[in-house]
Amino acid sequence: MRVLVTGANGMLGRDLVPVLAAAGHETAGATRAAFDVTDRDETLRAIGEAAPDLVVHAAAYTRVDDAEREPEKAFAVNHGGTRNVADACGMRGARLLYVSTDYVFDGTVRTPYREADPTNPLSVYARSKRMGEREVERLGNDGLIVRTSWLYGPHGPNFVEAILRQARERGRLTVVNDQEGAPTYTADLAEAIVVLLDHGAGGKVHFSGAGSCTWFEFAREIVSQAGMSRLGGIEVLPVTSESRGRPAPRPAYSVLCLDRYVSLTARRPPEWKEALGRYLERRGCAALKPDNRHKEVGIS
Repeated sequence: MRVLVTGANGMLGRDLVPVLAAAGHETAGATRAAFDVTDRDETLRAIGEAAPDLVVHAAAYTRVDDAEREPEKAFAVNHGGTRNVADACGMRGARLLYVSTDYVFDGTVRTPYREADPTNPLSVYARSKRMGEREVERLGNDGLIVRTSWLYGPHGPNFVEAILRQARERGRLTVVNDQEGAPTYTADLAEAIVVLLDHGAGGKVHFSGAGSCTWFEFAREIVSQAGMSRLGGIEVLPVTSESRGRPAPRPAYSVLCLDRYVSLTARRPPEWKEALGRYLERRGCAALKPDNRHKEVGIS
């Protein structure tokens, strides 16, 4: 199958392109330099010339707090850009896989969200991604929406790297403990996308690391698995989301139900702690001796 990946230089895209190629798909990666998804004519032309059988649309505006200050940019990429890609796929007769987010839910329930559960996005970012989902829904069975959560990987800024960097500074890390979700390693999501494509999945599918935690619990596990807790002097302390005063509201609970993925593929997603261990091993993580500075930093 001929596959085009938008956002190929992004954190997910850089893991996804080689995994698709290794699975035997003729794969091309598109960056913003190749074409800007917010430019309709450019998008229609580029996808038409590439002539893919399927487009994985991973390009996105993902700066959740910045989106509150510049909603036009967030909607231009996540809604308008997705509409352009969906229209190009419709004209070409290509299938479309769209990578979406757990943030389309409002977090008011305490059981894992299923694909058909009502959405109620709280932030500009989340609303823009939900609008993008609606553009993909127009394609019917030729569209697949894969929702994921708390993504991290070696090819972009992420929560794990922020914790490691600040722990090395012998900081007192204060991390929110009232938001619960599921960390997801980009390598695992990339593999899951290939498996879903090979099974011809359509509609909506949720995929994340198995299990759940709060950001505080995630941070504590990062420090522990990296061996930094043995160094002493590193504290990870829980705080509330309210104390952060972040511009964008987040769902208090955004754990995704993974049953449909399991039923479609007969595979179970890796447990989030195990996935974190593989990520740290991949990046050659070793606990570094902290310096003498003592900073208090806030992570959420």
